[in-house]
Amino acid sequence: MNDVYESPLSSRYASKEMLHIFSADMKFSTWRRLWLSLAKAERALGLPITQAQVDEMEAHLTDIDYEIARAREKEVRHDVMAHVYTFGKAAPGAAGIIHLGATSAYVGDNTDIIQIRAGLLLVRQKLAAVLDALADFAAAHKAQPTLGFTHFQPAQLTTVGKRATLWMNELLMDLDEVTYRIDHLRMLGSKGTTGTQASFMELFDGDEDKVKALEQRIADDFGFAGAVPVSGQTYSRKIDAQTLATLAGIAQSASKFATDLRLLQHLKEVEEPFEKNQIGSSAMPYKRNPMRSERICALARYVITDSLNPAFTAATQWFERTLDDSANKRISVPEAFLAVDAILGIMLNVVSGLVVYPKVIAAHVESELPFMATENIMMDAVKRGGDRQELHERIRAHSMAAGRRVKEEGLSNDLIDRIAADPLFGMTREQIVSHLDPSAYIGRCPSQVDEFLDQCVRPAIAPYLTDAAIEVEISL
Repeated sequence: MNDVYESPLSSRYASKEMLHIFSADMKFSTWRRLWLSLAKAERALGLPITQAQVDEMEAHLTDIDYEIARAREKEVRHDVMAHVYTFGKAAPGAAGIIHLGATSAYVGDNTDIIQIRAGLLLVRQKLAAVLDALADFAAAHKAQPTLGFTHFQPAQLTTVGKRATLWMNELLMDLDEVTYRIDHLRMLGSKGTTGTQASFMELFDGDEDKVKALEQRIADDFGFAGAVPVSGQTYSRKIDAQTLATLAGIAQSASKFATDLRLLQHLKEVEEPFEKNQIGSSAMPYKRNPMRSERICALARYVITDSLNPAFTAATQWFERTLDDSANKRISVPEAFLAVDAILGIMLNVVSGLVVYPKVIAAHVESELPFMATENIMMDAVKRGGDRQELHERIRAHSMAAGRRVKEEGLSNDLIDRIAADPLFGMTREQIVSHLDPSAYIGRCPSQVDEFLDQCVRPAIAPYLTDAAIEVEISL
């Protein structure tokens, strides 16, 4: 529909897989799966629930009549009870035992945790794919000298591949964080209205072992190690805050990468992919704007800011429960996942098609290398009998003069010519130029890249790489 607002995260950016995880079908079918799990566990532990009732519930996990649910919610002003009613209409023989002993948070909060886990699993898979593509890029360019920058001023040389490992290192930290969150997620379980499990103690005539077994059976059904040990009516909202902090960490790393790439594209050294018919500017047809990297930065800024939402929500919860979390978390948590999903999709597209311009890179290196080679030239001159202090002062003077020539007159760097013409150095031009091999100034870059990829990256991502390629569509 074009006459109502639709979030761009849904229409432009996020993948179908992530959109499904936070869809109505996923949410409400999971509610039904939770009610089924509760009924099965209660029956197994001795409550008067028949197999026929369980079977009837199981037969209607996905055929949700949303019209009935909407009409009922409008009448009773309660979404969970509206769906209890709707499920009961689909499975009338089980209507009397659906939601037995439970409170709304049983389906609401447990579903939230299930969705968070599914979202993190998809994020981890895409993180691994981005790291895999960056690993190939780093390996291919591990020995290609390029200007390093500190303060965005030319500094000692690095390599194109070594710089890529800096991006990867931060993403690897994010991968560890995501895995930690997945491994430590626990369901709310079956805690009751204030977390005391009083309703279940009543159902099981005070048998604590059965109440604990009920909760573990439900956790087992959904593949969790267990439930949180204590809670109020809801799981601690710090779980949402911690989850979004992890997603915001990914956004930070992605934005760092995309910002660096935008600067490199300005230098014409490395560019993001540019399609054959892509238009860079409506007014300037020659432009090749880094629009994908800019989009990564834009979405990353949103996620970093959004991470404050669950932080404030966690900080303002009252005692065993308050409802000012609900409306906020319905928006903030899913949209953070959708935005990070979009970020990683765009990033994978960009990394897989990076374009490197070696001649431009070499020209930039050549323009600055004379300055960087001065210490080696000076040491060589000392070995030939020169005075280190005199040579240092002479190089300083020549460097300042060459710098003025470049900056004030727009001419080429003539430092080498100045040194060659200075008899104090006692060196021929050829001897001086021998110090201008860029590969002599990249230190251990190639080895560092190999070691990082072999020892850190590839072992970390191997469990999460899939045979099927992740499809990325940059829609607009």
